[in-house]
Order: sequence, then C-alpha cells, then structure tokens
Amino acid sequence: MARKNGFVIAIDGPAGSGKSTISRIAAEKLNYLYVDTGAMYRALTWKALCEKLDLTDEKSLVKLAKRTSIKLKKDGKVFVDDIDVTTEIRNPEVTKNVSYIANVPEVRECMVALQREMGKEGGVVLEGRDIGTIVFPDADRKIYLDAEVGERIRRRYEELKEKGYRVRIDEVEEELRLRDEKDKGRKVAPLRVADGAVVIDTTHMNIDEVVETILRHVGQG
Repeated sequence: MARKNGFVIAIDGPAGSGKSTISRIAAEKLNYLYVDTGAMYRALTWKALCEKLDLTDEKSLVKLAKRTSIKLKKDGKVFVDDIDVTTEIRNPEVTKNVSYIANVPEVRECMVALQREMGKEGGVVLEGRDIGTIVFPDADRKIYLDAEVGERIRRRYEELKEKGYRVRIDEVEEELRLRDEKDKGRKVAPLRVADGAVVIDTTHMNIDEVVETILRHVGQG
C-alpha cells in the first residue's frame, strides 16, 4: 500500500548483530526517521530500576508504562519524562533486566501502539526484535540481521569498553546468551525471522557493506 512519506523498513535480529548502528546509518542515507524500539524498552527498564520497582510485578510495570512519556528524537537521543537518558539506558544493569519489561503483554501493547503511530506514514526504519512479525507485519521491506554468536559477543564487549564500562568478556558472553534465550523463548512476540524477510549474516561484513546490502533490497542501492 502507498504511504505518505515512503517505505516502512523493519529490521530485526539478536543482540550484537549490528542492528542499531546499521539501522541508524540506513535511515540517514534514506532521509528516513530511525526508530530504535529496543531503546523504548530500555528506557522503561531504566525508570523501573530508578524507582526500585519489583520487576516481577507485572501490574506495577503496566502502570509505569502508562504513566511514562518516552520520546525518540531524530538525532538519536532518548527522553524519559523529558530527561535525556540516551547514555544511561545502555548500561549493563539495564541490559540485564530489560527482558522483564519486554515480556509483559500489556507493556508491549503500549509500546507497539506508539511504534505504529511513529511509522504509520512511512519514511521510517524501525529496528528491534518483533518489528516484521508483530509491529509491522505489513512492512514494505523486512530485514533480519544475524551473526555468529562469538562475533556478537566480541562486538558487545568492544561496545561496552568504548563506553567506559569495566566488564569481562565472560560476563558479556553470559549476558548475551541469556538475552538470546529470553528473546527467543518468551511467550509474547519471540524473536524469529518474519515471513518474507531477507536474512543477512553480518559476521564477516563491515558496517558499510551491510548498509549497502540493505539499500539494494530497499531499491536505493
């Protein structure tokens, strides 16, 4: 179907597959809005941790979602109730706990509604774990990025080191493997390849090569 501002491009994949960086660059090249849906769940997790909520208390988490304002800016910044939390939501404590938030059906309903509102006119690159399967099953282009687990662990470790976090690679490995299990095994919107998605293995590709591959599939390469 024709959309006012262009295509809806859905990019899914596991942690460490390069989704965030690649989606952001692709959106810039297309002059599209970049929507990091994972950042929305991270933002809510950050607030839940700040408020010391019981992350197993689903009712409290749903109430939190309904009273929290989450905004994504075109420059990539993330705001929770008008507070810039762009850096804070990437810390290991948030990463370790975000699956509790993402696994609550009513929380996901709130987030999915917001994501669909952001993308309904097209001209948008959305990335996450359920974009092509749940959020926009009618996306104009669907991409699934993947990479060998060892490479994903290395990327995540380097990313954290660059941001100044003191972590051991075995800790990163445990965190990523646990995240994979939770993402693929959850009852609500598990991570999987969407019908009609193009699967790209990024293990031996650099960022520019992946972006160019995506642009070719979009019809802009």
